Amino acid sequence: MKLVRKDIEKDNAGQVTLIPEDAEDIWHTYNLLQVGDSLRASTIRKVQTESSTGSVGSNRIRTTLTLCVETIDFDSQACQLRVKGTNIQENEYVKMGAYHTIELEPNRQFTLAKKQWDSVVLERIEQACDPSWSADVAAVVMQEGLAHICLVTPSMTLTRAKIEVNIPRKRKGNCSQHDRALERFYEQVVQAIQRHINFEIVKCVLVASPGFVREQFCDYMFQQAVKTDNKLLLENRSKFLQVHSSSGHKYALKEALCDPAVASRLSDTKAAGEVKALDDFYKMLQHEPDRAFYGLKHVEKANEAMAIDTLLISDELFRHQDVAYRSRYVRLVDSVRENMGTVRIFSSLHVSGEQLGQLTGVAAILRFPVAELSDQEEESSSEED
Repeated sequence: MKLVRKDIEKDNAGQVTLIPEDAEDIWHTYNLLQVGDSLRASTIRKVQTESSTGSVGSNRIRTTLTLCVETIDFDSQACQLRVKGTNIQENEYVKMGAYHTIELEPNRQFTLAKKQWDSVVLERIEQACDPSWSADVAAVVMQEGLAHICLVTPSMTLTRAKIEVNIPRKRKGNCSQHDRALERFYEQVVQAIQRHINFEIVKCVLVASPGFVREQFCDYMFQQAVKTDNKLLLENRSKFLQVHSSSGHKYALKEALCDPAVASRLSDTKAAGEVKALDDFYKMLQHEPDRAFYGLKHVEKANEAMAIDTLLISDELFRHQDVAYRSRYVRLVDSVRENMGTVRIFSSLHVSGEQLGQLTGVAAILRFPVAELSDQEEESSSEED
């Protein structure tokens, strides 16, 4: 993301002009937008024109509109963002108050104005404009007959391809059908890797599977690469890292990212940090449940006691259209940082973010044990009796 201009006043009102450069930036833009914001961008509008003879025709005209945002629609697979709203600035083609939908796309500048820029939104702009946050990990999660090719960016896990091949069982004395089907499956996975993984950007390709599937696949892939003199695969052989996963489904990627060998290779990426934080939370929940809280009420109680060491929170909570609801989470984040705690904002499109979403979207690892909220409620109710 390229920051062109930033004008934010002391009362936190103001506007920023940005240019999204890739699909990841469109996701960041989706998280910046809220209903009631003002969005100014170039768009195409169908305009009816009347000639001197009275015949009516229509032309598609490129114009710049300023909309008051009403609905925001994000397609995570195609990474397309459509923003619908009413025109709030005079325009020769579009009346004031007329509805229009702007489609935001890479390399097209837009200006976003808000009455209140909070700390979470400003931090996201900083991260989006930091080039070190770009995607550098790919993963092939597979089992016999099923494979997912994924790109692990700092903010989301994108499934680029899903390969399914029916593989017959081995029969006594005749394995040829099984072997042929397996070879066909491996060949399709190799083609998908070459089609979807950009080795100029990707630093590491995880090959994860149960059993010996990953070893057999990698042996096949590099044997074929030698036979066909495939320079792309041979030159990037060192980037492939084999790790264990329980299945070939996308959710098994979390186990692969937790592997210590992977963690050391990915130590500088946000994705690895999120996975480790969630793993630490689950370990704490198992061994010291008084130091692992989840759910807004429990986490706020721990924050009042200044007990939060690490706050884990889903970015989905900051997209809520209710301003009071959203600002409650922003205050929590600011308060934890003031008390010298660490805040990790998880992407809801990431495998770790999906798991956090199942835990209400907010959790905390505490510095010291705090009595459960339910216990305190019971005590207070018994005192009242």
